[in-house]
Amino acid sequence: MKSFSYERATSPAAAATAAAAAPGARFIAGGTNLLDLMKLEIETPTHLIDVNGLALDKIEATPEGGLRIGALVRNTDLAADKRVRRDYGLLSRALLAGASGQLRNRATTAGNLLQRTRCPYFYDTNQPCNKRKPGSGCAAIGGFNRLHAVIGASEACIATHPSDMAVAMRALDATIETVRPDGAARTIAIADFYRAPLDTPHLETVLQRGELITAVTLPRPLGGTHIYRKVRDRASYAFALISVGAIVQRDGSGRVAIGGVAPKPWRVETAEAALADGARPAAAAILSGAKTTHENAFKLPLVERTLAAVLAQAKG
Repeated sequence: MKSFSYERATSPAAAATAAAAAPGARFIAGGTNLLDLMKLEIETPTHLIDVNGLALDKIEATPEGGLRIGALVRNTDLAADKRVRRDYGLLSRALLAGASGQLRNRATTAGNLLQRTRCPYFYDTNQPCNKRKPGSGCAAIGGFNRLHAVIGASEACIATHPSDMAVAMRALDATIETVRPDGAARTIAIADFYRAPLDTPHLETVLQRGELITAVTLPRPLGGTHIYRKVRDRASYAFALISVGAIVQRDGSGRVAIGGVAPKPWRVETAEAALADGARPAAAAILSGAKTTHENAFKLPLVERTLAAVLAQAKG
């Protein structure tokens, strides 16, 4: 691990200002992803800003009838909150499908959204990776890519986003609140939060240098049946081959977001009208334009079958 300096932030604005002033600075809270990357020298921050003392660990009702989730709320606490379990069951189920109990006890809401890909070539510093070292190439293209993206990728990167929570947040139309180094607040729809890889896959979100996530807001509950189904190689402590997060209404309409298929949580709102017609037309519309390899082509029928199971479960 490379050496670094360290400070404890005293306020969100001070944390953002400090991060902007120090090239190579990173925020740290739970550290469940960042510390692993630092040990492997994939991330080499020169300065760490500890935000654990910023009192961003509350879950509060909003005037509009939704919930405001502080950036430092731990995954375990969020999944167990009675309001989340009652009104946003999709989110609770997605959180409980991720990682292990020990990691959920440390992992934070903001950190979960910002976790980096688990592409094996990203973690292997002997291999070229445009996400880790821009311009070096992508070893996954033409390599072992069974776990990689089938849609939304680019010629520079085919890695997938690993977060279960982000899939649920995308289906729920969450918004992300931030503070900039100048103290100004910003609200970002989760639909606009993640960047497409294009030729700059190392730029994963629209956050600016020094910008700090302070909260995630959920709109008024939708009702309906909330389901999160995750398909993986083993029953626990594994990332999704594919996952389906859905909110299904009695008439068969609803929302669906897919994980494990793209560089970000994948949702196509215009395709959701096909849900009432069944899994096959809905999956075809959601994955229209998909590009597969001989190793990951199985993901397309797997999405359809998993979506069919979700719709059958929603119908009772």
